[in-house]
Amino acid sequence: MEKKNDKILIFLIIVSIIVLSINVIAINTFSNIIKGPSLYKSLDKVDLTTIKSTGQSVATLFPIDKIKTQQDAVDILIPKGTPDYGTVLGVSFDDPLKALNLLEKLYPSIKAGVKADQKLWNRYINLASKPVGISCEFCCGVGPIGISKNGELSCGCAHNPALHALTLWLIKNTDYSDAEILREVMKWKTLFFPKNMIELGMKAAGGNIDTGALPEMVGGC
Repeated sequence: MEKKNDKILIFLIIVSIIVLSINVIAINTFSNIIKGPSLYKSLDKVDLTTIKSTGQSVATLFPIDKIKTQQDAVDILIPKGTPDYGTVLGVSFDDPLKALNLLEKLYPSIKAGVKADQKLWNRYINLASKPVGISCEFCCGVGPIGISKNGELSCGCAHNPALHALTLWLIKNTDYSDAEILREVMKWKTLFFPKNMIELGMKAAGGNIDTGALPEMVGGC
């Protein structure tokens, strides 16, 4: 009798495992259907040394070949929701103004933390002092580089320290590659300067877009 009960128990466990596996597969499949194909492409082979402008960063980091219409450009270049680091850092794509103000205030402490580690600081300088677009170029005219060669901000408007605070924080607190960090910065830059960044995306895709309905920028200089 005891052996029979053991067999029944083993059978029930096996059935439970099978049912659980089926449910996991079904959930993942349904989730993929809802999400659709990924809006972002692999960055494994991206060479940042070839980038010479913000427009080139957009073309390199985002799937501009998928941009056929105005809505495509908005869907691909303007992020929504909360990034995987958002909860810890306290930012959400859905509230760019709040994120802008928070990141600007955090800049001094985040900078000090990275600067204390020479390896991290060198990595930051190497990434941010090149014309890849980590700057407030659309409101202050500093161009695609927002810092000097020694890491000091070229402009003190809210957007510049905010973008650099994000760059520094991701370098220190994640295992993102430089290309992944740059893409995150470009997402936030698009939220801060929707009109200009969407224009760059459309130019890179070889099309035109009516940016009249898009705001010039979020926050002030």
